[in-house]
Amino acid sequence: MTHPERLAALRAELARAGVDGFLIPRADEHLGEYVPPSGERLSWLTGFTGSAGLAIVLADRACVFTDGRYTTQVAQQTDPALWERRHVTEAPPAPWLLEHAKGKRIGYDPWLHPEAALARLEEAGVELVPLPANPLDAIWADRPAPPAAATMVHPAQYAGRSAAEKRAAAAEALRAAGQDAAVLADAHSIAWLLNIRGGDLAHTPLVLGFGLLRADASADLYVDPGKIDATVAAHLGNDVAVQPRTALPHALAALRGKRVRVDAEATPAWFAQALRSAGAEVEAGEDPCRLPRACKNAVEQEGARAAHRRDAVAMARFLAWFADAAPQGGLTEVGAAEQLLAFRRAVPLFAAESFPAISGAGENGAIIHYRATAESDRPIRANECYLIDSGGQYRDGTTDITRTLWTGPGPAPRDLAARYTRVLKGHVALSTLRFPQGVAGPYLDSFARRALWEAGLDYDHGTGHGVGSFLSVHEGPAAFSRAAKPVPLAPGMILSNEPGYYLPGHYGIRIENLLLVREAPSLPDQAKPFLEFETLTLAPYARALIDLGLLAPEERRWIDAYHARVLAEVAPGCDAATAAWLAAACAPL
Repeated sequence: MTHPERLAALRAELARAGVDGFLIPRADEHLGEYVPPSGERLSWLTGFTGSAGLAIVLADRACVFTDGRYTTQVAQQTDPALWERRHVTEAPPAPWLLEHAKGKRIGYDPWLHPEAALARLEEAGVELVPLPANPLDAIWADRPAPPAAATMVHPAQYAGRSAAEKRAAAAEALRAAGQDAAVLADAHSIAWLLNIRGGDLAHTPLVLGFGLLRADASADLYVDPGKIDATVAAHLGNDVAVQPRTALPHALAALRGKRVRVDAEATPAWFAQALRSAGAEVEAGEDPCRLPRACKNAVEQEGARAAHRRDAVAMARFLAWFADAAPQGGLTEVGAAEQLLAFRRAVPLFAAESFPAISGAGENGAIIHYRATAESDRPIRANECYLIDSGGQYRDGTTDITRTLWTGPGPAPRDLAARYTRVLKGHVALSTLRFPQGVAGPYLDSFARRALWEAGLDYDHGTGHGVGSFLSVHEGPAAFSRAAKPVPLAPGMILSNEPGYYLPGHYGIRIENLLLVREAPSLPDQAKPFLEFETLTLAPYARALIDLGLLAPEERRWIDAYHARVLAEVAPGCDAATAAWLAAACAPL
């Protein structure tokens, strides 16, 4: 079916269902950023392949909403004759519904939307109607089967705490709140709580299932039992019951009269609806695993350091290779990404990329979440910008790094170097920040933007996201973003630091390191505890793009000290040729 045929077929299904429109989020039943092929409904219907978005289909019009990372991409991938395109922050869905669908019945799949998001849409004066079956699935004839990968144990040498300890702590939080149980719909929380990992997603080691944690620290795991072998079953123990997902309705019905915590922002609305129908008391509250998962313990922190040191060797090999090969010509975006992956595969404990590498040359670097394909693969030419954003999943940690490079052999244009340096100044400003305990990520975002703002420049994405421990490369609840919830930063959190600048049609600049939040040493007049960041990522910046005249003395000193650390920690793991290149790349500015 063509995309016009798919849209027409969906409208016919909506008419049969008796609704005037339908909501199609980029989500599966676990509401995570990354979904298996069977959950790519938005992409199948619209052609848009980004990791965040929402489509609304009415009888006479349709619209796709995306954030600033994807405005260029959605324009390229969707048919303007079929789809309006809106920036989700500047033109949210609710006003669009108010203008075009007030008073109408809008259907939705209650497995694909949290109640909090539905409540925001109801403000538009529409009647939201839960449908018993997703009408899009009825027309998606060749929809892939759900994933069925095996589950594996995440051992204590990497997890740092036993699953029993984690369940006990989470159950204590439920008892303190007077609650009998909590629904766990986020597969990351289940993986963390039970110390298990899986292969249901290509780049995020999850077992896609649901959980029910009780106040006595027992738990149910609702997953295909075929994913659980004898080793994993023994690891889970007698206090964790494995049941098929078909057992969920009966399990929720058994909670009649109980107080059940449901995260309204991160749980499919189906759960709260089923619990209320069963006579349970639904209490809104954050997933009890979310914040503890974000605050890595000492073992996880050391694992992150070790994973980054090993990953840095792969990056050094890539950067040295690229510096030699790029001026000669013959490289392509896909070929460069494949070479970096080959270097990572040689690293001990490597499991997978943490996301498909963003390998963008020239104008493609300005597409913030660009993905090179066989169709879009472009030569990497001499004397242009090249952006490579990539990461690795290691058994002891997750990495994410972006470097913007100049291909040479000629010098970079002055305006490009000035913009790169302003991005670097913001990156350094956040890296070196000390701040009082209790401050949240959104309040630090502007530190990374100041140097750009001084020149009338900005970027349309958050400055940083949380990162998991052999889990998702994008993890909540903390973030450096004006759009994020104000969650106070806490020791053990790992976040990215990735300011950028993008000139559509020409180039993109982004520089990214991962930062570990830690306690800061006390100063003589300090009245309260302060926090600071430890930089985990170890790779040199692009000397050819640095305008030294724009750097303050303290910024230059910090970069020199960082480069000295990179050389000291990474060179011993490199071959002689790579170590020699690294020594030159890390020489004082």
